[in-house]
Amino acid sequence: MSQQVRGVVAGGLGAAVRIETVIVPDPGPGEAVVAVKACGVCHTDLHYREGGINDDFPFLLGHEAAGIVESVGDGVTEVAPGDFVILNWRAVCGQCRSCRRGRPWYCFDTHNATQRMTLADGTELTPALGIGAFAEKTLVAAGQCTKVDPAASPAAAGLLGCGVMAGLGAAVNTGGVSRGDSVAVIGCGGVGSAAIMGSRLAGAARIIAVDLDERKLATARRLGATHTVNSSERDAVEAIRELTGGHGADVVIEAVGRPETYRQAFYARDLAGTVVLVGVPTPDMTLDLPLLDVFGRGGALRSSWYGDCLPSRDFPTLIDLHLQGRLDLDAFVTETIGLDGVEAAFARMHEGDVLRSVVVL
Repeated sequence: MSQQVRGVVAGGLGAAVRIETVIVPDPGPGEAVVAVKACGVCHTDLHYREGGINDDFPFLLGHEAAGIVESVGDGVTEVAPGDFVILNWRAVCGQCRSCRRGRPWYCFDTHNATQRMTLADGTELTPALGIGAFAEKTLVAAGQCTKVDPAASPAAAGLLGCGVMAGLGAAVNTGGVSRGDSVAVIGCGGVGSAAIMGSRLAGAARIIAVDLDERKLATARRLGATHTVNSSERDAVEAIRELTGGHGADVVIEAVGRPETYRQAFYARDLAGTVVLVGVPTPDMTLDLPLLDVFGRGGALRSSWYGDCLPSRDFPTLIDLHLQGRLDLDAFVTETIGLDGVEAAFARMHEGDVLRSVVVL
């Protein structure tokens, strides 16, 4: 039988979110119902509320989550009731041209639940990134559940479901940061901070954090930055070059998603260096670069989708590193809140006071 739970719904463009009764159906073939234990408040949820993703209102928000599998539908073998899982929004299909070529992290046909959750009056909800985890329970495709060690706290583990994985993966997977490299990270919010932590984990020798906010730079130092640059006071490109012997960084990670910061990243890299765009631009943004500079500087210009992660490979490994004390996921949890605190958390996000507010259920 279907279940009634509480969930955070964005009902219209720019309107404050509200807690509604959500109807969660029993899982069908290939689906799972997950009792959500924690879910981070991510910028993407705010983008949904503001119409920056699409206009398929109402949205059931929340996607950066961990919980316990409650029930599964026919044909599900990868998880079972009682498993502690991190939810992911790129459940690979195994059949598309990218999966068949051995690149499942680029899967072009990722899975979501077939059934829709609804409001009490039958109105269908659009779950954020196919998850909808600002709710006591949610319905997802079973492939969106990645089993990990239950010794990890849900508040920390859930952050791998989006922001931390996006930033860490941008450094380790997309940027290929390795021992002895110099890395610059432009934008030190949650994703940029995770890129800093990932660069340290990979053995980078010099990690330069760039931001306008001294509070974020202080956090960046705690998470592994060896140098910081306040770009409201200094030219970021000049500062990065000065800190890398005049050459520029081997890898520059842009975690803002704006043309002006991307240009900084482009010119702050060493010859044949790599620029990684992990910040998400808006559809109206354009970039103007001299083509001769693109040719003459060589190297690679890459975008990072979900940190180019493969959840089944990366999530358990990173949780193990966390439990070994080598990856401090707890450092990203600034505060824990209830479902009724999401709207206020959006406001704090704008003020730059938090890495992550985490809803705990």
